[in-house]
Amino acid sequence: MTDTTTLPQSPWIAALPFSPRLGLVVLALAGLATGGVAAMAGSTDASRVIWSGATLPILLVLLVEIVTSLRKGSVGLDLVAALSMTAALLFGEALAANVVGLMYAGGQLLEQFAEGRAKRELTALLGRVPRTAMRKRDGTLEEVPIGELVPGDLILLRAGDTLPVDGKVVGTTAIVDESALTGEPLPVSRMADEAVLSGSINAGDAFEMTVTHPADESTYAHIVRLVEQAQQSKAPVVRVADRLAVWFLLVTVVIAGAAWWSSGDHLRALAVLVVATPCPLILALPVALISGISRAAGQGILIKNGGALEALTRVRTVIIDKTGTLTHGVAHVADIRTFDGWLGANELLRLVASLDQASNHVIAQALVAEARRRKLVLEPPLAVTEETGAGISGRVDGYEVTAGGSRYVAARSEGDPYALRAGLESGAAVVAAAVNGRLAGIIVLHDPLRDDAADVIEGFTRHGVQRIVLASGDRQEVVDALATRIRVTAAIGDLTPEAKLDVVRREAAHAPTMMVGDGVNDAPALAAATVGVAMGALGSAASSQTAGVVILVDRLDRALGALEIAARTRAIATQSVAGGLLLSLAGMLFAAFGFLPPVAGALFQEAIDIVVILNALRALR
Repeated sequence: MTDTTTLPQSPWIAALPFSPRLGLVVLALAGLATGGVAAMAGSTDASRVIWSGATLPILLVLLVEIVTSLRKGSVGLDLVAALSMTAALLFGEALAANVVGLMYAGGQLLEQFAEGRAKRELTALLGRVPRTAMRKRDGTLEEVPIGELVPGDLILLRAGDTLPVDGKVVGTTAIVDESALTGEPLPVSRMADEAVLSGSINAGDAFEMTVTHPADESTYAHIVRLVEQAQQSKAPVVRVADRLAVWFLLVTVVIAGAAWWSSGDHLRALAVLVVATPCPLILALPVALISGISRAAGQGILIKNGGALEALTRVRTVIIDKTGTLTHGVAHVADIRTFDGWLGANELLRLVASLDQASNHVIAQALVAEARRRKLVLEPPLAVTEETGAGISGRVDGYEVTAGGSRYVAARSEGDPYALRAGLESGAAVVAAAVNGRLAGIIVLHDPLRDDAADVIEGFTRHGVQRIVLASGDRQEVVDALATRIRVTAAIGDLTPEAKLDVVRREAAHAPTMMVGDGVNDAPALAAATVGVAMGALGSAASSQTAGVVILVDRLDRALGALEIAARTRAIATQSVAGGLLLSLAGMLFAAFGFLPPVAGALFQEAIDIVVILNALRALR
């Protein structure tokens, strides 16, 4: 027999200074062995007393569990175990009572093992939360609680340390292991000034980093909150199983009563109660679901709760964002075209990137990053003026530099930036630049389609998805150009967040819908979908909070992986429930007709427990 309706045990039991489930198993085994010795010695009365004495504490613990469940409004199937032990004691079948007690205690111990195995990936995440950090201040190191760290603090990460907060590498290259966050097994290199994430492990030499977020706002703290939510959730299918459990209890009592009434043999009724096991309903489902969630976590996919996992199994429409989802969301310099060749490509990039140091626009940041990658020496800009979204002007190294959109630059210089755009791929972003009032050239940036995007879209179709809708805030011509490279049902561009939300609502009204996105503007759409999938807790906090699934690694194929894990988990859970219930009903009927005595019934029940739990744990693989 197993626990009532959820995996966690009662708080008063968990607080005991030893493992109560192991203690009950030891007690039952000791009673069984001692009573057996007494019976072989001819002391029948003594053996009955010993077997009864070993059963009563187990029965008492079980009754407390039942009362606790009833107070919470839950009718537990462990009532069957309590009835069978009580009936065995009243009928004088002390050996059967002791065996049932052993099977019940053994089932609980097996549950504890299964629960630990099912949660192993999630528990590994929670167990790595650092408590302190080595802060460097005034040239000295001090160990402080991570709650005291504030943005701007300098901390030292020793080899093997877990990064306590998000930050940026200082003055060197860091080697970090991000496997706990992303599922990627190989360490990665992070250059000076590059961001590193809390929860990563320093896999190289010691390095220093500056804190960018307090501990409670860090990536890892957010992930831990998601993990705790996943552990505590109760899936809709489990709540349905709770209701089915009540009917199973009634069927058990009816069969036991009918067996006693038709045969006049109370042992048949006892055997029916003994063999009736609730395990497929109250243990196999939660173990399978949490196993699936844990398996997903090991691949960098956080499924927040069982409800989200179930929703994934019903998806028939996928709505997918473009920037940061189908593409990487980071602009890269694809080409530099100079005007009349009077300025070299690297020199043009150096001047524009120097000026763009004064801007926080994403394209400006991309140009600065490219210049640093090329090891160009950037100068501080002077007298900078910026028109948000249009362009920027200022003085760099003695030159008057203007950079921005073609219209902005054309209005402030001699030359036609549009003449340099011939043959550009649709969707490319262009930064025009002028130096000393003369057109110098254009820098072409492109956010390329992810390498696996087409394969993932095909995978959605193979998985039973009937509609795939590309929804983006980019220009319609850009979206149409992208749609020619992947197979989608519809491609919709020029969407505001409100318009994207309307698209999701329309699709969700016709079929279960999965929305995949990454930005703040995707948060309403993610919340409106049947299940939202956010590309990264490493990205927008708003999107990862509203989504039911968060992909921690920057890989689109994990969205398809979430569907596959969910489908396999549900299939395994269904197998466990159906197979376990059929075996239980078959055993009850055999017992009702006198072919299965109480002790044999208890052993048969435990075999069913083991089979369904091991099958449920297959969701981990």
